[in-house]
Amino acid sequence: MSDTPEREGGGLPEVPAAASVMKAAALGKCPRCGSRTMFAGLVNFADKCGQCGLNYARFNVGDGPAAFLTLAIGAVLALFAILFDQAVHPPFWVHALIWVPLTAAMVVYGLRIAKGALLIVEYRRDAYEAGSLETDGTRRDDPRADQ
Repeated sequence: MSDTPEREGGGLPEVPAAASVMKAAALGKCPRCGSRTMFAGLVNFADKCGQCGLNYARFNVGDGPAAFLTLAIGAVLALFAILFDQAVHPPFWVHALIWVPLTAAMVVYGLRIAKGALLIVEYRRDAYEAGSLETDGTRRDDPRADQ
């Protein structure tokens, strides 16, 4: 079984709209079979899909989304915290009670969605880690190369 998605006419499938990729990522759906097997924890990928056996370890999602999400979510929540403080003037403990858990939850859930979306897009675009090509142009971990 190949890890590469193919259409009946050959080639790669149509890349779906961003909304469907985000929905599949949020639900942790396998990009090949659609079962909810992508994550083994909050943000940790499973080793492979429990239904179709797709090896998630071959995708290089990395930690790139973490820094971007932390900065973006931090900026938005800081703006909301300032506006909330100017409107209500709550004590400091109210800020801590609201913004610390909200920030943590948004970063963790946002990271889950971002990492899942990157894995889905890498799968649908047939992307591999740089340097994974042999000198003859075949992929090192591609089972089709042995045929």
